[in-house]
Amino acid sequence: MDDSKKKISFIINPISGTQGKEQILKWLDEKLDKSRYIPEVIYTERAGHAVEIAALKAKEEAFAVVAIGGDGTINEIARSLVHTKTALGIIPCGSGNGLARHLQIPMDAKKAINIINEGLIDIIDYGKINDVPFFCTCGVGFDAFVSLQFSKAGRRGPLIYLEKTLLESLKYKPETYELEMDGSTLRYKAFLIACGNASQYGNNAYITPQATLNDGLLDVTILEPFTVLDVPALSFQLFNKTIDQNSRIKTFRCKTLRIHRSKQGVIHFDGDPMIMGENIDVNIIKRGLQVIVPKNVEKDSSNVLQRAQDYINGLKQINEAILEDITHTNRMILDKGKEQIKKLRKN
Repeated sequence: MDDSKKKISFIINPISGTQGKEQILKWLDEKLDKSRYIPEVIYTERAGHAVEIAALKAKEEAFAVVAIGGDGTINEIARSLVHTKTALGIIPCGSGNGLARHLQIPMDAKKAINIINEGLIDIIDYGKINDVPFFCTCGVGFDAFVSLQFSKAGRRGPLIYLEKTLLESLKYKPETYELEMDGSTLRYKAFLIACGNASQYGNNAYITPQATLNDGLLDVTILEPFTVLDVPALSFQLFNKTIDQNSRIKTFRCKTLRIHRSKQGVIHFDGDPMIMGENIDVNIIKRGLQVIVPKNVEKDSSNVLQRAQDYINGLKQINEAILEDITHTNRMILDKGKEQIKKLRKN
């Protein structure tokens, strides 16, 4: 074995995301720099399996463990790599790809492989919510509730998430939270409270747009109760990286945050739901994870107007589908009513 070559493991979640993995494996075989790396490919077999694999590779002091999957797979791998000599690599193919997008790792797998070949390492912060690690965002309220519904959907993808968001927002009721941070205590009635290590949920939806991965601080966004008239502006600003400018939004930074609510409920970490109790502690651990990153990171030059329009178009499609479903339901009710009238007349 050539001692100058570095061991690198690629972990694949076969069911995550919205695309197949066979083509990615083909590109990996063609494009990975074999003069530099000794690769192995491992498939996960169950939830939590990636945690075990990554922990073993970190113990073996592999150069890197690369996640081929979405934010959930990245979270499982990264939590085993914190405070080790083994770096996290990402070939994004999930339904959100929040951390990859923040790091400006391309969604194109071939370009992501080229970044791995370059092997540039940066060290980033990570967070904990009641001792559960997260690397992108976590939170309570509506976004956590939707993540729970999304996990039950059986299908993946942005449109499914939008569908769940729209349907559940019609019946979700804001809660009152007490927040303790860095010596201050405040009470808010909130639709959601999002805590960001990185800037976005995924799909370029920037819920904590000013967040950075190396400042040792938690960026907190509170969305207060709003009306249907606020939705277009909130939707646009979410994708325009300006949601912190909305009058319904409160933002602040802190090192630690305690959220107190009246009863236990769902939280989310990197998009995955979990039931937790009344008290929720969130904090940031500075410079805890090595990550393979692009060499020449450019400022975001993508068309934010187009991203916002794509989002609005998605909402329009879902709204039309809902109206069609309502029309169909009403038609069935009317038909059933007519049948009942006919039976009554016969009697």
